Amino acid sequence: MDTLAIAIIIISLVLGLAIGFGIAKYLEKKNASRIIQRAKKSASGILKEAKQEAEGIKKDKILQAKEKFIELKSEHEKVILSRDKKIADAEKRVRDKESQVSSELAKNKNLNKDLEEKIADYNHRSEVLEKKQEDVDKLHNSKVQQLEVISGLSAEDAKAQLIESLKDTAKADAMALVQDTIEEAKLTAQQEAKKIIVNTIQRIGTEEAIDNCVSVFNLESDDVKGRIIGREGRNIRAIEAATGVEIIVDDTPEAIILSCFDSVRREVARLSLHKLVTDGRIHPARIEEVVKKTTKQIEEEIIEVGKRTVIDLGIHGLHPELIRIVGRMKYRSSYGQNLLQHSREVAKLCGVMAAELGLNAKLAKRAGLLHDIGKVPDSETEVPHAILGMQWAEKFGEKPEVCNAIGAHHDEIEMTSLLSPIVQVCDAISGARPGARRQVLDSYIQRLKDLEDIAFGFGGVKKAYAIQAGRELRVIVESEKVSDEKAANLSFEISQKIQTDMTYPGQVKITVIRETRAVNIAK
Repeated sequence: MDTLAIAIIIISLVLGLAIGFGIAKYLEKKNASRIIQRAKKSASGILKEAKQEAEGIKKDKILQAKEKFIELKSEHEKVILSRDKKIADAEKRVRDKESQVSSELAKNKNLNKDLEEKIADYNHRSEVLEKKQEDVDKLHNSKVQQLEVISGLSAEDAKAQLIESLKDTAKADAMALVQDTIEEAKLTAQQEAKKIIVNTIQRIGTEEAIDNCVSVFNLESDDVKGRIIGREGRNIRAIEAATGVEIIVDDTPEAIILSCFDSVRREVARLSLHKLVTDGRIHPARIEEVVKKTTKQIEEEIIEVGKRTVIDLGIHGLHPELIRIVGRMKYRSSYGQNLLQHSREVAKLCGVMAAELGLNAKLAKRAGLLHDIGKVPDSETEVPHAILGMQWAEKFGEKPEVCNAIGAHHDEIEMTSLLSPIVQVCDAISGARPGARRQVLDSYIQRLKDLEDIAFGFGGVKKAYAIQAGRELRVIVESEKVSDEKAANLSFEISQKIQTDMTYPGQVKITVIRETRAVNIAK
């Protein structure tokens, strides 16, 4: 009985499972058909939207194609119209030329007829004139024979006497005329020359170009002075040793003074100080680094100044080395007159004067700008600056007229072109203006240069700076070549050389500095 009950339960369970499985299959099939119906509806909607969108795109493309076709058609019609117009113009020109040629042919026919008539008339007149000339010759010969009989002279002798008397009279008249012409030309030439010079000076009036030997460096506050001086003055000594410029720190509020006869050194010191103060790091190693960078920057600025100068004056094709030399003139002076401004002024004067005289104004400007390039050599030389400038100009491909004008503006060589006297006159005009030059300043600068040159004449000298208005000469020597004992002897020898070779006011203190450095790099 228990076994039968268990079997019944198992069978009922199996039947339940089968019925449940069938019901699940039925429900799954019904759900799947519902999903398929829904998917079909969605697909038909998507297809319908796609068809509508495709129709819209098709219409847009058709409209765009029509617009493009209309645009191309209008452009093509314009091209055809312009071509037809050109053809019509060409046909009209051809018709005009044909009518002109036909009219000219008709005129030529008429001219030929007139010419033939004139030739026939000319031939007739020639025959009549020949007959009359024969009659005149016969009459002349008879008159000459009668005169020879009356005067007792032949025709040749009478002619010779007449020629001699006329020749003497003509010579006297010609000499008087030539003398009057020469006197008038001298007066006129002087008046015209003065007029040209005065007009040129009036048109090229510039400011006085005076160069000084000091620069004032302004500070934001007096506290910066202490940082510039450094502990026990080490910073200021490092700046003076690196630049060769004397730095004067006095009671002047918010300012220190940079003193040096060399404008390049002074500018290097000024810019280096500006960078150091702006950066805030002021110590000897940083000072040397900034001075080196500033020196390189000044060299680049020199080239830029030269380029701007030649562009301002309208000078083209100048050699790059000559452009650099022109830029260096900004930091040179001649008798206290800034050399670049003087050369620019001379160039403008030469251009105007050459134009007034009908000469090449561009060449004159070129010669005027380059006439003093020999005053800025890289190293001291005994060659006069005019000859040195001429040699440089020849080396860098300048024209012979320009080279001669540079070399002859102080009469070192003979003038061979009209540009040479123009450059000479304009140089004198620029330098002769009141206040343009100072002889005293130039002799002072020359004395400082001579002091430095004496120091460089001794072996082992690395740098030499004349400071304190020439009252002190600081000499920096190479420690490998000059010992401490030799440094003391060198100071004495330099002082004796200065006493023997130079004339100077007061005393000159010679300071020889020998510095030893040991540098290693930790990696």
